[in-house]
Amino acid sequence: MSKQKPSKHFETRAVRTQTASDLHREHSAPIFMTSSFTFESAEHARATFADEVEGNIYSRFSNPNSNELIEKLCLLEDAEDGLGTASGMAAMYSSMAGLLEHGDHVLASRSLFGSTHQVLTQIFPKWGISHSYADIDKPEQWESLIRPETKIIFVETPSNPGLDLIDLEWLGQLAREKELILIVDNCFATPYLQQPLSYGAHIVCHSTTKFIDGQGRTVGGAIVGDADLIGKIRFFCRHTGPSMSPFNAWILSKSLETLAVRMDRHCDNALQIAKHFEGHDQIEKVRYPFLPSHPQYQLARKQMRHGGGLLTMEVKGGLERGRKFLDSLKTLSLTANLGDTRTIATHSASTTHSKLTAEEQLAVGITPGLVRISVGLEHPDDIIQDIENALKLTKNALTLTK
Repeated sequence: MSKQKPSKHFETRAVRTQTASDLHREHSAPIFMTSSFTFESAEHARATFADEVEGNIYSRFSNPNSNELIEKLCLLEDAEDGLGTASGMAAMYSSMAGLLEHGDHVLASRSLFGSTHQVLTQIFPKWGISHSYADIDKPEQWESLIRPETKIIFVETPSNPGLDLIDLEWLGQLAREKELILIVDNCFATPYLQQPLSYGAHIVCHSTTKFIDGQGRTVGGAIVGDADLIGKIRFFCRHTGPSMSPFNAWILSKSLETLAVRMDRHCDNALQIAKHFEGHDQIEKVRYPFLPSHPQYQLARKQMRHGGGLLTMEVKGGLERGRKFLDSLKTLSLTANLGDTRTIATHSASTTHSKLTAEEQLAVGITPGLVRISVGLEHPDDIIQDIENALKLTKNALTLTK
């Protein structure tokens, strides 16, 4: 890696942390598209495999591109160690599976990404691993749900898609008191907006597919945190194979260089759009962490730099109006992804969280008319106009059918 001493500033760390140049003196790190690496001698090979010397062996284990990405993320999250994974869900799954054993229990926030919910409810039980859910906005529930066999607390904050927050400082203290491992999915906030390790978390996970990539180009994930825990997770990943490709790691490392600039614009746009539609006569409710009307507004201001690039709006008229609204959008994209340069509208109840029952959806704030907006980097006036036009078109359509 570069021998330059890391700056204390986020932006400089993101730009200036990179693999040292080779004999070509390249300014930008190249892509190391190789499956394996050679050794100077048989003794060098033995010592590398024995972890007596540093070095790359095989790209399923490590690669200069993934090493650079993880060094950056560790600096940005203030973590001791980390590893890249093939997808965000590989990161979420491996962060728990690498630490859990038969008979263990996970206490998780009820508001989770749909696939994380499936891991807890459908996959882990096959191996004798149980779970309990607590409401992210009801801290009084958490301590009562801790069992003798509880090992991990897993949370997502802000939550998907309800944008509920949990007090990380309080939860970190609870984890310390009960000697539990606190894992935080920091995908929505990114390390630029929120650093859970500073509040007592032990592990932070990312779907780098989202805001870290920022342009809808790659699929990837990352796990960073305490070195001893990462060592156990690395052993699990090394032998089960959810490794990140060198090409994706190269792209993601470059993406981190512009993360601060992009997130500032995502957040500015999202706040402007949230303010515009709050109180709109065709919208039941708008939720955004940096709106004063958000029930955890003060908490958001305490533990987040800005409010993030996501907001939700509940369109009046329920499921039918919500679908017509999506079909009437002309600029916004309809896709299940988020964190893109392009603004995205998603109907959570019928897509990302469709595997949840109606009762489970309501429990995490997903109503039939809820639309999640991942605010992109277009001019905010154009985003607002597209939403306004869709609301007008669907209002007229519903009026004609009465």
